[in-house]
Amino acid sequence: MTAALLTLADSRLPAGGHTHSGGVEQAIAAGVVHDPRSLEVFLRRRLTTAGATAAGLAAAACRAAGGATGGVTGRATGLADALARLDAEADARTPSPALRQASRQQGRGLVRVGRRAWPGPLWDELPAHPHHPLALGVAAAAGGLDPADAAQAAAYLSITGSATAAQRLLAMDPITVATVTARLTAEVDDVAARVADGADPDPSWLPADTDPLLDLLAEVHADRGDRYFAS
Repeated sequence: MTAALLTLADSRLPAGGHTHSGGVEQAIAAGVVHDPRSLEVFLRRRLTTAGATAAGLAAAACRAAGGATGGVTGRATGLADALARLDAEADARTPSPALRQASRQQGRGLVRVGRRAWPGPLWDELPAHPHHPLALGVAAAAGGLDPADAAQAAAYLSITGSATAAQRLLAMDPITVATVTARLTAEVDDVAARVADGADPDPSWLPADTDPLLDLLAEVHADRGDRYFAS
């Protein structure tokens, strides 16, 4: 594991993720999450749906960006088109408008950080307001990582943000929450390995796992006036 991968998966990376709960704030309000056991169920559900989809998109974006550079500086041939197609696929796999907005907000935040941390021409090939998994895949490529690394970072991030938010909202013991996420590490690896094995810029292979509950929670949360998190 390289330092670049650790950096991408670090919650201290100022890419805006700390302002999003990944649906857990509304899940708590609805009584779906209320203790460590229910949090673990929620995180596993998120990992195997939205997390798997994000991991696939990140791996595909990383492969497209890595293959397009080939050591040549300047505009990467065909990369902008490939990333635009993946961005459209991310839209299609995110039925909730609120979740699409949250993903693009986090994508913009990561691009701002990535341009300074790993400068180079790749960033100019992204759409103006990319989905977060695409920005993550390009960041991984810019940092010298491979699609498997990008997938692992995306899968891991799909649970850690929600876990941290739940800890804050429910005043849960940090050690307990850390234990919950640690129990899911093997499943994070499995999800990442499954999607990275087929990673290709061609969108036909991409996971399309969605969860109507997450979509519903996001839309209800967006209408609230007393929320602590953006999503």
